[in-house]
Amino acid sequence: MRILLWHVHGSWTGSFVAGPHHYLLPVLPGGGPWGRGRCGRDWPATAHEVPAAELAGTDVDVVVLQRPEEAALAEGWLGRRPGVDVPAVYVEHNAPPEHAVRSRHPVAGWPGVPLVHVTHFNELMWDCGDAPTTTVPHGIADPGPLWTGELDRAVALINEPVRRGRVTGSDLLPRFGAAVPVDLFGIGTDGVTAADLGRPAEADVRGLGDVAQSGLHPRMARRRLYLHTARWTSLGLSLLEAMALGMPVVAPATTEAAVAVPPAAGVVGTSVRDLVEGARRLATDRGRAAAAGAAARAHVLEHFGLARFLHRWDAVLDAVVAGRAVPPVEPARTATEFPAEPARTTAEPPAGPEPTAAGSRPA
Repeated sequence: MRILLWHVHGSWTGSFVAGPHHYLLPVLPGGGPWGRGRCGRDWPATAHEVPAAELAGTDVDVVVLQRPEEAALAEGWLGRRPGVDVPAVYVEHNAPPEHAVRSRHPVAGWPGVPLVHVTHFNELMWDCGDAPTTTVPHGIADPGPLWTGELDRAVALINEPVRRGRVTGSDLLPRFGAAVPVDLFGIGTDGVTAADLGRPAEADVRGLGDVAQSGLHPRMARRRLYLHTARWTSLGLSLLEAMALGMPVVAPATTEAAVAVPPAAGVVGTSVRDLVEGARRLATDRGRAAAAGAAARAHVLEHFGLARFLHRWDAVLDAVVAGRAVPPVEPARTATEFPAEPARTTAEPPAGPEPTAAGSRPA
């Protein structure tokens, strides 16, 4: 197929364009959100940059929309209306931005455009009206079992942690940093400290800036555990990538993480005190961390592998182009369906006050 789509989320798009089709990525002279093309990504040659001005004469089998504004752009550039004159599907990457009970999706009234969610949680929370919906969970390329855990520090990946605050759980990082030193990577993290995020301001949290994925995975894998602090989000691909590296994870039991992370993979819960204590135990017990990381990696390879992701998407695209109903996917496993963990990895109630840590700064 010849598929028109925009480069919106780099990690998701990287997985999507790994399939067997031809992927047309619009390019505008100034780039920007509507025409960034490949943006220098190391993607297959089948991911083609196409100047927006040339799309009118280009054959397109299906349009993959990811933002409401793209429908009008596609119609103007192609001269065909998505869902009417050319098959189209809309991918929703995010949970509703505010209240789930008042979350009417912008695609709910669009004729001929099925809606594909990236998590079952998102499908549950969005009001999609009469739009046909399905869910295709994330898929990631296997980065390999790189975890060494040689540094008894935690690592978190958050873009713009100061601005996004409570949504990403950035304010929780100082709570963790008082028990386990935390290294923070992502856009807008260079030089960030606990004092920029919350209390205690003297906790050991250090922002290390934005690093390309090729260099980021080995640096993540040297840390003992991965922190996923988001309160309200979709399902971060960085969380799945950390698990695939063989890293144990600590995450609030919110949104899709509540069922995407099995208990054996680390610590999942809603008590901040228990999460902090669980992170401390993983940081101080490398054997425990290694066992949890192995469970995390096995789970991701089974449930979020790239081949399964591409197979699911082929089924959706085939149906959309043929004018058939989008197929359902197999239901997600819930936390209660996971086998019992071989060893205790959840936190026990701490005997006294949460410990504090001096600001050691290993390389």
